[in-house]
Amino acid sequence: MKLQHIQIQTNNIQETASFYQDILELPTIEKTSDSVTIQAGNSTLKFIKNLQFKSIHHFAFNIPENKLDEAIDWCKSKVELIIIEDQKVITNFENWNANAVYFYDNNGNLLEFIARHDLNNAQTEAFSSKSILNISEIGIVNENPLELGKQLIAKHGLEFFSKNANSDFFAAVGDDEGLLILVQPNRNWYPTLTPSENNKTDIRIENDKNHVELSFD
Repeated sequence: MKLQHIQIQTNNIQETASFYQDILELPTIEKTSDSVTIQAGNSTLKFIKNLQFKSIHHFAFNIPENKLDEAIDWCKSKVELIIIEDQKVITNFENWNANAVYFYDNNGNLLEFIARHDLNNAQTEAFSSKSILNISEIGIVNENPLELGKQLIAKHGLEFFSKNANSDFFAAVGDDEGLLILVQPNRNWYPTLTPSENNKTDIRIENDKNHVELSFD
């Protein structure tokens, strides 16, 4: 499953455009007074202006499975990586066969670089913004994550993520290429103490060459 396009909100278009263009060095596809669209590998990320928006989103980017250490070095002069414990910044998702690091954007959104070792995406080139391959995950907040997952599967032919222990509190739909992370409200976004909130999110996915438009409020 591929996350082709994500649309979320920001209360500051200019700062958001600057962060993604100047800090993460990602191309800006389109910018107006009310929105900015960023190219992130094979995905696009669009921010819509909402001056009253005070919440945050969580999303992740896939990077080459052999480039996490280089990504950390690349990040050091750009963003402050979140410390997990004992001054370490890398999280090991053993069941998912993946490693990740976390940081914030200018909006306080929780961003993640994740190296999934079951994907055949190793690269020899030095890590750069071009190593950001696609949007890998987007967090969706819902009172009934497991039931929402079942509805998405029944309606759109998706699947629960086979590597995840899906439950009433936390579920994942998709695969290593792209995941919808479904969580209950007020569950802290790992690895922070920031509780999850339900925010308007529009998503376009590709699954087995079928294109699906999803909207969550």
